[in-house]
Amino acid sequence: METVVVSDPPDIRAGRLPPHAYADNFADAHPPLSRHQALVESDRCLFCHDAPCVTACPTSIDIPSFIHKIASGNVKGAAQDILGQNIMGAVCARVCPTEVLCEGSCVRHTPEDRPVAIGALQRHATDWLFDRGIQLFRAGPPTGKRVAVVGGGPAGLSCAHKLAQAGHAVTVFEARGKAGGLNEYGIAAYKLTDGIPQREVDYLLAVGNIELQLGKRLGHDIDLATLQREFDAVFLGIGLAAVNSLGLPGEQFDGVHDAVAYIEQLRQSDDLASLPVGRQIVVIGGGMTAIDIATQTRRLGAEDVTIVYRRGPDHMGASDKEQRWAQVNGVRIRHWARPARLLVDGTTVRGVEFERTRLGADGRLTGTGDHYALPADMVFKAIGQLLVPDPLHADHRPIVDLIDGRIAVDAERRTSLPNVWAGGDCVSGGPDLTVAAVEDGKQAALSIDRFLRGAP
Repeated sequence: METVVVSDPPDIRAGRLPPHAYADNFADAHPPLSRHQALVESDRCLFCHDAPCVTACPTSIDIPSFIHKIASGNVKGAAQDILGQNIMGAVCARVCPTEVLCEGSCVRHTPEDRPVAIGALQRHATDWLFDRGIQLFRAGPPTGKRVAVVGGGPAGLSCAHKLAQAGHAVTVFEARGKAGGLNEYGIAAYKLTDGIPQREVDYLLAVGNIELQLGKRLGHDIDLATLQREFDAVFLGIGLAAVNSLGLPGEQFDGVHDAVAYIEQLRQSDDLASLPVGRQIVVIGGGMTAIDIATQTRRLGAEDVTIVYRRGPDHMGASDKEQRWAQVNGVRIRHWARPARLLVDGTTVRGVEFERTRLGADGRLTGTGDHYALPADMVFKAIGQLLVPDPLHADHRPIVDLIDGRIAVDAERRTSLPNVWAGGDCVSGGPDLTVAAVEDGKQAALSIDRFLRGAP
């Protein structure tokens, strides 16, 4: 087994970098296109009639249409195409895995060519609109119906916006101090700069007929039964509030951290130099959260950052592009290993022992018996999140059907309760992506509207 060499005590401190380095390291990772660049890039689109990029977009944005409008100088029309289908198109333009969605399906995506920069063009159009304060949407004529939306993340806000356009009065109950969900709290700071999540929230709420109540947590300040009585319909977009456990002794000791919680702290910090970070970091996981925490701790001044994932690179939830991005930032990624033991000094975790893994003849992951260890001042868990089901229980029994620990819904995002819908990360099935949550909210709103109007 590899020897673990640790410093004594753990080297965790703030201000590892010169003051100017924080602004540089957390500046916009992908600067916007200029007007000229947008025109040149939009001219590369072939404007396919049966465009595969549209099929690949979870929100079905008419991509050739909006790109053609940029090319012809109608940027407002391009933004209308985008936001009419995806009201959170500005954030999605920055954080969507376009390399595996729309751009991954672009007909120009060949060994001899490159796909049209659809995400960058989408950002160009939506930023243009926001910068000019142009409001494209207004609440519809009042219907007298009231809908409660629980959760002010992408799914809940998308649902609320579409319902308000239909004329229904919407109250959004959000547990935190700001709306936006993971867009505001859970995505790497260099991906969403200049306060874009809140700019998008403000734009969305400006449609009218949406009341936002902050600090209202389901199961504490509000309960589902009361919402069902007081509102004509309820939408649950409560996300995933718990984090998977490593299941190892010592996990509760100093040195083991929740990656999501640290990213939230970083996202809300007014002084990045005040954030304590270790010299040696180990991240356990293979999704976007693992990439984001590893890259950001590296940019905060950590010297040695390693992601360890139990399977191969093709199995990781993070795309190839994101894996390369982490590596370009100095992060090492080690595959085919799972945590076997936390190395503890008193009540402080100082490293992790891993067992190498492989796929057995039956296709299942199995240990090889071969171990190695990595020293760590900080160990970050990035192994997925869980639904907290307590608010969905009464008398110790679930009042909403669950599948694999998440809320069961049909194609219209209806739950097992007659006037309750759900969407986003809290529902079973589908990818945990902002764009997928937006589509869930939109489809639920269309279904709720039909229900409230008595349509079949």
